[in-house]
Amino acid sequence: MVVDYCMATPKIRDIQVIETAPVGLRLTVVKVVTDQAGLYGYGCGTFTQRAELVRPAVTRYLRPLLLGKEVDRIGDIWHAGMQSSYWRNDPVLNNALSGVDLALWDIKGRMAGLPVYQLLGGKCREAAACYVHAGGDEVAAVIASAEKLRAEGFQYIRVQVGVPNQAAYSSGGGRTYGGGRAPAALGRAATGALHDGPMFEPAVYARRTLQMFEACREKLGEEIELLHDAHERLPARLGLQFAKDVERFRLFFLEDVFAPEDIGYFRLARKLTSTPLAMGELFNHPAEWGELVRERLIDFLRIHLSQVGGLTPAWKLAALTEAFGVKTAWHGPGDVSPIGHAANLALDLACPNFGIREFVAFSEPVQEVFPGAPVSKGGYLYATEAPGWGIEVNEKAAAKYPFGYGESGERQRLHGGWGEVRRRDGTIVKQ
Repeated sequence: MVVDYCMATPKIRDIQVIETAPVGLRLTVVKVVTDQAGLYGYGCGTFTQRAELVRPAVTRYLRPLLLGKEVDRIGDIWHAGMQSSYWRNDPVLNNALSGVDLALWDIKGRMAGLPVYQLLGGKCREAAACYVHAGGDEVAAVIASAEKLRAEGFQYIRVQVGVPNQAAYSSGGGRTYGGGRAPAALGRAATGALHDGPMFEPAVYARRTLQMFEACREKLGEEIELLHDAHERLPARLGLQFAKDVERFRLFFLEDVFAPEDIGYFRLARKLTSTPLAMGELFNHPAEWGELVRERLIDFLRIHLSQVGGLTPAWKLAALTEAFGVKTAWHGPGDVSPIGHAANLALDLACPNFGIREFVAFSEPVQEVFPGAPVSKGGYLYATEAPGWGIEVNEKAAAKYPFGYGESGERQRLHGGWGEVRRRDGTIVKQ
């Protein structure tokens, strides 16, 4: 029977959780089912590092609260879910709530027969420019990787280089969904450390990275926009010096030069350098980004959409950043489901202050589970015109890739969580 969605307001009949790992990264999808036949929606609640906690947050806490509520009251449902835990804005709750929130937006788009970006006011641009990752153990390998990506049409390239005998961040340069590699422990004899685990020394990394930038500008020229992620590994004083030192290389942005605990240093950085600064993928709470935006201390906000609770808060946040001249650069790594990427893209297209988006290629197993994922071409990502997110979830295919698929060693032991990286003397390194 065909249901006329305009005749009655659909209500939430069930909320389900789909867990899958088609490339070894644990992806959590929330499915909201309505009381009208054939009407449902999908949302991303992926929290890879604590993946097993999202399901009970959805099924044991949010589901009983939200059953029977009208699906068109998205903002009201979001606030009810956020307040229900009393202690709020933690990553587990926010990711669980994001799953529900994105699913409700998907339902609204399906009901209207429109892609979600149309519900946000329509396009401000035809497609979203992407930056892609280039990395290597040696500077020459980084440049070769960047040259290959430029030939494919990418003009925005994040460059990361390895540090001999150290666990440098993202020097593997994985650009495929789920790519990258975890640094292996080399042992005390190779690293000179007082321990046998992965070792990282910030000052050595900073000198090595400056050498990489020098070579990249010489070989790649000025037309390529260079980006870099310090990944909060620098002590604040060294971060200030590093941001000043890279100014001469004219980066598109420098990301996470400080840890979230050290965001007060952005005020000093703004006085010392004109290097564009990006920050935010670890933020959960509005108090973390409010000051940075209001005082224009950063240039790009790198929020992880599900980490702040979904599209509803992110859309409002985009409007706030627009008012203060801060651009959006939503966090979009491999451990965001294609549904999460589609939500990022809806904002990219609809918001005037879009800056850049992070690119990952969707592998065949991912496309098998998530048919309808956004399409990339020539360094840009294009939205489909299908209603909602334009993505279905092949639940039979998802079941072929249960949590744990493809995991091994340290990553399996830690259930997808981050391992330990330490300074030479054994001090833990933020990452």
